[in-house]
Amino acid sequence: MKLLRPLRWLLLVLAVALIPAASYAGVFISVGFAPPPLLVYDQPLCPQPGLIWTPGYWAYGPDGYYWVPGAWVPAPYVGALWTPGYWGWGGGMYLWHPGYWGPHVGYYGGINYGFGYFGIGFVGGMWRGNTFAYNTAVWHVNTMYVHNTYVNRTVIDNHYVDRGSHVAFNGGPGGIRHAPTAQERTYMNESHMGRTSFQTQHVDAAMHDHNAYYNVNHGRPNNIVTSRPLGREGSPASAQRNEMTRPQQPQYRPQQQQQYRQPENRQQPQSRPQQYRSQPQQRPENHGGERPQGHDDHGHDR
Repeated sequence: MKLLRPLRWLLLVLAVALIPAASYAGVFISVGFAPPPLLVYDQPLCPQPGLIWTPGYWAYGPDGYYWVPGAWVPAPYVGALWTPGYWGWGGGMYLWHPGYWGPHVGYYGGINYGFGYFGIGFVGGMWRGNTFAYNTAVWHVNTMYVHNTYVNRTVIDNHYVDRGSHVAFNGGPGGIRHAPTAQERTYMNESHMGRTSFQTQHVDAAMHDHNAYYNVNHGRPNNIVTSRPLGREGSPASAQRNEMTRPQQPQYRPQQQQQYRQPENRQQPQSRPQQYRSQPQQRPENHGGERPQGHDDHGHDR
């Protein structure tokens, strides 16, 4: 089995090399079978100002698909917004398009990651001068420490491609059907910055977590979300100061894997409910903070 792993990676590299670069610019990996459906979870409270939510997703490593937990991360510079990466069908394979930082949220395949990333654009918050303001209609924040908030539900409904979908890829059999809009194409061509060093270490930690792999957890990883990456190695406050000095669905049937059980399609539009919990999730205490009136813990209207 160990001998097959280097061969698997060699075949992936050769497959990517055969795909025209102009067609799939920025694609770093391709896989012969689709990623599992996205997990559903509760968003932990944003613990302090200046952090941006990056949704969880299925990445691909030496032992197959593994779950990268959603996390609050420091914005790398004033005005930066995160465009999530996505899996897209092309050339007979599933291709990974990495996420990036930029002045606008661009195309991410129409994938419904929840919490403001509903498929088209972004409604989780906005920059007001040098300060990021949080839309608490869809994002959860600790209002004892985070005071720059507002509530806007009117922007939510127009940002879905498939409101109830948990599908994690665009195109191909059973995939999300959404091509880039003219505006999304414009945002795709803006100046971008790749993931920060803190995000990279966060992804690497997930890749080396045995339980994060679908082959092991069967869709129930121990760590679905985290309040912030690198909690033991550095605080987000110091991380933000350092980064800001920088310039700039069908059933899932994977080959030779056990069948993935499709999540139930529940009517909870703004953020997907916690469905798979192998153990209780640790959420930061809300020290006196109050959530906005008119919606529940998931950001849904009552």
